[in-house]
Order: sequence, then structure tokens, then C-alpha cells
Amino acid sequence: MVLELATVSKRYGGRTALDRVSLAIPPGAALGLLGPNGAGKTTTLRLLLGFTRPSEGQVRLRGLPPSDPASRLGVAYLPERLALPARMSVHGFLRFHGTLAGLAGAALLREIDAVLERTGLAGRAEDRLGGLSKGLKQRVGFAQALLGEPALLLLDEPTSGLDPLGVRDARDWILSARARGASVLVSSHVLSEVERTCDHVAILNEGRVAAQGPLGELLKPGESLEDAFVRCVRA
Repeated sequence: MVLELATVSKRYGGRTALDRVSLAIPPGAALGLLGPNGAGKTTTLRLLLGFTRPSEGQVRLRGLPPSDPASRLGVAYLPERLALPARMSVHGFLRFHGTLAGLAGAALLREIDAVLERTGLAGRAEDRLGGLSKGLKQRVGFAQALLGEPALLLLDEPTSGLDPLGVRDARDWILSARARGASVLVSSHVLSEVERTCDHVAILNEGRVAAQGPLGELLKPGESLEDAFVRCVRA
């Protein structure tokens, strides 16, 4: 499995954020991680990235514990709230992240040019990040996540701040990543986009898994993902 949580619980003092959660993504699959506010989605991502540790259970990223830096090789992360250095240029920001991804020299510059073109930022390379709109900043976030064609993308509310054209572009970027064999985890409240881009779904509610499985098996006849979400959360 590309990532796996095995009977994971996470407690903060007297509050249980996750309660015996088990999730997994096989290579080449896309998992939509869904749930109401406070369901445990952000905690799940923080555990996968090693930002916090489980109270119980095991977390594996590329077969390794997140405490091992090697687990994050080939892994890209797009957070819900981007904190961009205001004075840095778009190109400088991508150059910095490309270096972290192991790119260098002419290959790095070619990759930056490619993702700038792909994300509609080719004319913004020298713009300062602090002067960009929220939607353009989200495009920059996607550009850094796509650098180096990562094997696994962890995307937290990836369409946040994007206009309808940007939402469609984000969908294409996710589907293109899948087409080349990458695995994707999408944590989102935009169920229509999850339905279009993911083949597996996990629904969290109050820190527990309410339902999970291939999208086609999760939906009842005639149901949309929104219908299934409401049914599972209210069960």
C-alpha cells in the first residue's frame, strides 16, 4: 500500500480525534477523504505527514513510518491554508521546492517552466507571492505539488479559492497525475469533484470510519456521492 493507517487512534487530552481508524490506498488509486467539520480529516493528514504521532496503531507512508524522512520521498502535499513567503517570487518559490524534491540544474529549470505553463502561471513567474489573489496562490500551491511528478499527492481542499475554470483545471491535474500512475488522497468538502476524480472513498464521522470502499460499491443505485455521504453520516 502507498499509505496505510492500521487501527489508529489519536487523542488530544480528553478529546478523541480519531478512534481505531484503518485506511489504505493501493498504488495508482485515488482516495476521497470525506467527513463533516471535526470528523478527523486534518488529523489523518497530520499523522501521515509526521506532524503528530498516533496514540495507538500504526501509520505507514510508502511502507515506512512518517518519522522516517525517506517516507516523504516522492510525496507532495498541498495544505488547505497556504502560507507563502510574501516577498519571494513565484519562480523562486518553485525553485526552492524543486530543490527539496531533489531536482537541480537544467532539469529543475525545465520542470519549473513546465509546471508554470501547466498551471497557467507562465506570465506570473516573477510576480511576488504576496501580491497574488487567493486563486493564483492556490495555483502556485498546485504547481509546487506537481513538481517532479510525485508518486503520491496529498491534497487538502485542493479547489479552495479557485474559480470555476480553476476547479476544472485542478480536476485535470489530478486526473493527469492518476493517468501516469500516481496515487492521490483528496480531502475535500466538494463532493462533486471527489466523485469525478476519485475511485475510492472513505467517510469519517466523529473520528470513526462511517464507510469506505471503491466508489462504485459505496453508492446505492441512483445515489450521488452527496446522497451516500448524508446517508452514512446520519446513520
